[in-house]
Amino acid sequence: QVRIMESGGGLVQPGGSLRLSCAASGSIFAISTMGWYRHVPGKQRELVATITSGSSTNYADSVKGRFTISRDNGKNTIFLQMNSLKPEDTGVYYCKVEKRTLGYWGQGTQVTVSS
Repeated sequence: QVRIMESGGGLVQPGGSLRLSCAASGSIFAISTMGWYRHVPGKQRELVATITSGSSTNYADSVKGRFTISRDNGKNTIFLQMNSLKPEDTGVYYCKVEKRTLGYWGQGTQVTVSS
């Protein structure tokens, strides 16, 4: 019912920046919260940042001050601006969309931080 399109991953040097995008389409009525999660090697999938329909945000402690989540005026697209990237940020980043009681996941985009 909800289609999720992610983009923006890639290879970047430590201290560099990347901007991830996630667009939701299809039956997007009643979408409440959208966010980014990541699977870092050796760890379980973890929350990175979320944003509600009212634009309230929440961040993991490990990314506070470095990452910024935002939402467009139509509230069907979110972005994750990642600055001061560290090697430990390397992993697969997933976009999640919550609609009523259902959750939808994107396929993920690879972020690699290495020199």
